[in-house]
Amino acid sequence: MIALAVVAVLAVLLVLLLVSTYNGLVRKRGAVDNAWAQIDVQLKRRHDLIPNLVETVKGYAAHERGTLEAVVAARHQALMAQGPRDQASAENMLTGALKNLFAVSEAYPDLKANANFAALQEELATSENRIAYARQYYNDAVLAYNNGIQTVPANVVAGMTGFQAREYFQAPGEERGPVQVRF
Repeated sequence: MIALAVVAVLAVLLVLLLVSTYNGLVRKRGAVDNAWAQIDVQLKRRHDLIPNLVETVKGYAAHERGTLEAVVAARHQALMAQGPRDQASAENMLTGALKNLFAVSEAYPDLKANANFAALQEELATSENRIAYARQYYNDAVLAYNNGIQTVPANVVAGMTGFQAREYFQAPGEERGPVQVRF
């Protein structure tokens, strides 16, 4: 009788451990999904600013059509990207196109002095900072989740219930290197 009670208590404890582990993994997966949604929010903000920036620059630098078209094309590709790998690649292309656009602005002193351009440039810089933070938060959530599904005993529960590792949002190789400063 005592042996049966001990077995029943152990079975209940095992079930509670499995349920608790499963629920913890679900919460971590939800945190990853939420972090990805936050990146989307910040990218939408960035994408909404870009047409205003392009229109402002058009008035001053009409003959810089190639640069403007590259920004618009990169924005479109970023809007269509799916998943962390494609999204990171498209957003990095957009960042490069925006850098070229701001380089063009150096050739137009009136444009640099334009209040609308300055305000849009500041908003875009703020957006870039928010995006960087959202990416960092996403990668932290992915780290916690991936560690959670790979450690004992959660890896057993994760394997039985189909939890899969998530991808990190990664910068391309050229953005990982040292920054070149030239005078």
